[in-house]
Amino acid sequence: MTAEQQHSVELPQRSVSILSRGLALLVRAERAIHPNYPGVVVGAIFFAWSVSPSLLPRTWLFQGLVSGISAAIGYGVGCQLEWAYRRWVRPRLPQAWRSSALLNPTHPVRAPVKVATMLVVVLGAAVILARSARWQRDLQTLMGMEPTTTSGYLRTELLGFATVALVIGLYRTLRWAVQKTTRALNIDLHIPRALALPSAVVLVTVFCVLLFQGVLVKASFSVANSAFSLRNGHTSDSAAQPTIPERSGSPASLAPWNTLGSEGRWFVSYVPSAERITAVTGRPAREPIRVYAGLESAPTPQDVADLVVRELDRTKAFERKVLVVVTTTGTGWVDSTTAEAIEYMYGGDTAIAATQYSYLPSVLSFLSDRSKATEAGRLVIDAVHARWSQLPPESRPKLLVYGESLGSQGSEGAFTGLEDIRAMVDGVMWVGPPNSNHIWSALEARRDPGTPEVLPIYADGLVVRFAGSAADLDRPHDQWWDPRIVYLQHASDPIVWWSPDLLFQEPDWLAEPRGADVSRSVRWWPIVTFWQISADLANAQKVPAGHGHKYGTLVLDGWAAVAQPPDWTPDLAQRVRQALDEDIDWEYAHK
Repeated sequence: MTAEQQHSVELPQRSVSILSRGLALLVRAERAIHPNYPGVVVGAIFFAWSVSPSLLPRTWLFQGLVSGISAAIGYGVGCQLEWAYRRWVRPRLPQAWRSSALLNPTHPVRAPVKVATMLVVVLGAAVILARSARWQRDLQTLMGMEPTTTSGYLRTELLGFATVALVIGLYRTLRWAVQKTTRALNIDLHIPRALALPSAVVLVTVFCVLLFQGVLVKASFSVANSAFSLRNGHTSDSAAQPTIPERSGSPASLAPWNTLGSEGRWFVSYVPSAERITAVTGRPAREPIRVYAGLESAPTPQDVADLVVRELDRTKAFERKVLVVVTTTGTGWVDSTTAEAIEYMYGGDTAIAATQYSYLPSVLSFLSDRSKATEAGRLVIDAVHARWSQLPPESRPKLLVYGESLGSQGSEGAFTGLEDIRAMVDGVMWVGPPNSNHIWSALEARRDPGTPEVLPIYADGLVVRFAGSAADLDRPHDQWWDPRIVYLQHASDPIVWWSPDLLFQEPDWLAEPRGADVSRSVRWWPIVTFWQISADLANAQKVPAGHGHKYGTLVLDGWAAVAQPPDWTPDLAQRVRQALDEDIDWEYAHK
C-alpha cells in the first residue's frame, strides 16, 4: 500500500475516532450535568434570538455573556413548561401515549435522543454564530468600523455555555438551600411540610435579597465609590492649574484647585484661549469663563450651588453674552466639544458653570442614586436663575442649559415641563437623554401622529425638536419659537433606548421603520432584547462619531439651532467644526 493510499485510509479512521471521543464526552457531560431537555431546547431558542443584531456591533466577549444569560433564562422557561406538563398534562394522557418513546422518561430510546439533542444544539449554535458574524460585519460596515472574523466570533459559543453553566449552578445551589431549609423546618421544628416548603422559599429569598441589597450592593458601591474617589484625586499630566481669574481653581478662585476633582481640573485647564479663538474665527475674542465646583469644594450640595453663583459673580460672568449651566455626568465630566463649540461660536464672550455630584461614572450613578443628579441639577439651575433674575432684562446674558446622558436627566429635574423651561431659560440642549427622563419620555409619548419614536416631531416642531443629524434640526419647517429646546439622539444610542420595558414589550422604535444606522435585521424578542441593549450600553462610546452615544461636532449644530449669534455664517461654522475636530484628536491623545 502506498503512503498516499495509507493516508486516505487513516484520515476517515481519525475522523471516526475524533467523533466517537466527542460523543463519549457528550455522554459523560450529560450524565454529570443531567440537564432538563425541554429547558435545553427552549434555551437554544433564546440563544438563537440573542445572537441576532442589536443597536451596536458587539465583541465575542459581550455576545457570549448576553447569549449565556439569555440561554439560561430560556432554560428556566423550558423547565417550567416541563414541570407544568408533568403536573397537569401528562396525567390526563392515554396510557399508550405515556408509554411511548417520546413521552416515557425511562424508555431506552431516550438516551440516544438526548445525546442527539445536545449534538444538534452544539452544532446549531455554531451555524447560527456564523450567520451572526455576518450580521455583525454588516453593522460594522454601516458604522465604518473594522469587520469581525467568523472564526473569532465562534468563541461566543464557549463563553455562552460557560455562562449558562454558572447560572444553572447558582440556581441549583439555591434549590439545595430551599430543600435543606424545608427539611430543617419539617423535622427539627415539626412544622408541617405544607407550610415548611413555602416558609423555606421565603427565608432563602429574604436572605438572598438582604445579602444582595444590604451587603453586596452597598459594599460594591462603597468599594466603587472609594476606588473612584481615588481616581478623583488624579490630575492629568496635560492639565495645569489656571493662572487667569476667569477660571475656577486659579489663585483668585473661591474654589481651590485641589477640590475640583479630576474632571473639574481638566474642565478648567483645557479651554481655548482668546488667541486660539481669534485664530479660528478671524475675529477679536475674549477669554472664556469656566466656573466649577467639586464635591470637596463645599460641604453640601446647596453650598456647592451657592459657591458656583459666587464664582460667577467673581468672574463677572453675568456681564457676558451667554451663560451656560451644565449638569454633569456622575464623575463631574463635561463634554469638551460642547463647551468649546459655544465658546468659539460667541468669540469667548461666554461663561460656563458646572458642578460635580458623585465620584461614580454615569452608569453606576444611574444604578445607585439617580436622585443625586436631579438634586444637583435643580439646585444649581435654581441658584443661577435666582441671581440672573435680579439683573435688568436688557442686560442679562442668554441663559442656556445643557446636559448629556445622566446630566440631561439631572437638568430636566429642575423643570416641571416645557412651559417651565420656556419661562426660566433662553434655550436648552440635551444630548443622548436616557429613556427614563420624565420630560423627554412625555414628549415622545405625545409626539405628532405618524412620526417615528427615533425622530419624533412634537407640536409641529414649534417649541422642541429632536435630531440625529444637522438636517433634522430643520424639520418640519423654518418656524421655530424662542426659546428653543433641542434633544440630540441617535437611533443607535442604547442610552436613549434602554428601558426595563424591553423585557416584555416591543418598543415603537423597533416596530416602526429603523433609524438610518440601525440594521434592518434587528428584531424584538421577549427578555432577550433587554439583555442585548443592556450589553450595548458598555459599547455606547466605542463607535465612530455620529453613532451610538458619540455625538461629535453635531453639538455645534445643536447650539447654532438653540442660540445662533447674528454674525454666524456657514464659512465660520466650517472653520469652527474643523477646530473642534482637531481639539477632539488632541484631547483623545492627552487626557
